[in-house]
Amino acid sequence: MPRKPRFNLVGVPQHVIQRGNNREPCFYAEEDYRRYLDDLIESTKKYDCRIHAYVLMTNHVHMLITPMVEHGVSNLMQALCLLYQ
Repeated sequence: MPRKPRFNLVGVPQHVIQRGNNREPCFYAEEDYRRYLDDLIESTKKYDCRIHAYVLMTNHVHMLITPMVEHGVSNLMQALCLLYQ
């Protein structure tokens, strides 16, 4: 069952959670965390979002993101998932 569409609230912070498939680990080594953060920085610039806080856990990520344009968070997360595989 697909998840519900994300709200498009420009200028309003949103709590975003990204999990590994079947809750499996997303990160295995320190280099994985660094790569994810580099990809996150690149994507936030490209899709005009602000990251206020983040927590990188072994099998999931929490982020507080404010989109500055419509569909910013959706586009950011899609790009991030494509970059970090």
